[in-house]
Amino acid sequence: MITTLLQFLLAHFLGDFVLQTTKWVKDKEEKGLKSIYLWMHIGIHFLLMFVFTAFKVKLIPVIVAIGLSHLIIDVIKIKLKHRVPASYLFFGDQLLHLLILVGALGLYFDINWIRFLNPSEHWIIWILAFIMLTSVSAVILKVALSKWDLMTFEGEALEKAGLYIGILERLFIFGFVVMGYWAGIGFLIAAKSIFRFSDLSRSKDRKLTEYVLIGTLLSYGLAIMIALGALWALR
Repeated sequence: MITTLLQFLLAHFLGDFVLQTTKWVKDKEEKGLKSIYLWMHIGIHFLLMFVFTAFKVKLIPVIVAIGLSHLIIDVIKIKLKHRVPASYLFFGDQLLHLLILVGALGLYFDINWIRFLNPSEHWIIWILAFIMLTSVSAVILKVALSKWDLMTFEGEALEKAGLYIGILERLFIFGFVVMGYWAGIGFLIAAKSIFRFSDLSRSKDRKLTEYVLIGTLLSYGLAIMIALGALWALR
């Protein structure tokens, strides 16, 4: 049941990246099981899974298994906070969530993973791709680049400008790949280079230049992979 898998993925990414604030995350890390936000977070995941699957009774065992596993993984992540680097915890946490989600469905249903999607399922692909291009990719980039401290760099910038620029870039790239207009990505890179060149040359800071380059390449790479994944699913 590919539709059910997509519905669960949509619930996961919405619950983990869109509907969970930084305040919730910090409170969970400080209070653990005593945090009201931890239970609200798990409750939202349960609710989203029920809503997206139209409250199908036969899916209750799978939803309960996925929801409880999410709670256990989050608690383990909190316990390991001071022992394991944050980036390892983040990617390990997401990988476990997704593996359990797919595994639970694979055990419960006889899923044909390679069958084509029905046209009625395509809207889920588009929404899932949009969430991954915006909230999910933004968090992934933040975690991946967190080892470098930009507080020492001089100059002022608009609040959250980098976040919004990155989101717009990924949306443009997604559109270019879906339309088969790969040359558009080259034009986008050229345009960004022109605007960025003067800032980077004035800063005379190699670290800032490398930071921007790494972030840009990671962002573009994520956008291309998401677009190719969406095209593969829609084929």
